[in-house]
Amino acid sequence: MLYILDANVLIDANRDYYPISRIPQFWDWLVHMGRLNRVKVPREVYSKVSDANDRLAVWLKDNRNSMLLSEDVDIELFNFVIDEGYASNLTDDEIEQLNEDPLLIAYALADPTLRCIVTTERSRPKRQRGNRHIPDVCNDLDVCCRHTFELIDELDFRTDWNAS
Repeated sequence: MLYILDANVLIDANRDYYPISRIPQFWDWLVHMGRLNRVKVPREVYSKVSDANDRLAVWLKDNRNSMLLSEDVDIELFNFVIDEGYASNLTDDEIEQLNEDPLLIAYALADPTLRCIVTTERSRPKRQRGNRHIPDVCNDLDVCCRHTFELIDELDFRTDWNAS
């Protein structure tokens, strides 16, 4: 399974749970998983996170070769996600509000049996149109979606982890 990371996975992990300066094992493990093609960050997420001026941006730039998903999104899948997952008649403001979310889902739809999105978003099934959350759109489109903590469990991260 290839886990495709949402920007919030990296941002929230560094800010709230596994700061790079305090839990470097987590970040080393992510790089190792990236080298094994188990986790990747799409270009759009990479750009969003690496454009910041912080330690996380430096980490991502330093590990670009391991972490970057080097493929382009399938525009037909992207349009399918917008039309079927959100709404076929979104306004420009609603589309802007989506950020990278439909792109992530389109990347996963490129191989739905072998790809899964990881996000810190929680299901909010009552939200509609451009306000929908990734887990709810994934559920409707039969796309695998996990929370960061599920990723950690499924790939068995441990603080005593060592790549050697």
